[in-house]
Amino acid sequence: MPPRRISRTITFSLPPEMYEQVQRVKDEEGRDMSELVREALRLYMEDRELRREQRREGLRSRQANHEEDGGRSDE
Repeated sequence: MPPRRISRTITFSLPPEMYEQVQRVKDEEGRDMSELVREALRLYMEDRELRREQRREGLRSRQANHEEDGGRSDE
């Protein structure tokens, strides 16, 4: 029995200009398309989580400021 794959295969499309850019980077760095896509997604997910944490912190900060002001509005 062949070993089970640990990764999943997906198919996606790119506009021609982006495809050409990726091909250039791939060739310049000697990497394959899968490596580049994995890295791009990993960086996106890290950035997304950081932005979510920053939004949560901003909301907590605004809520704390609102409570310190006694719930008053500047309007």
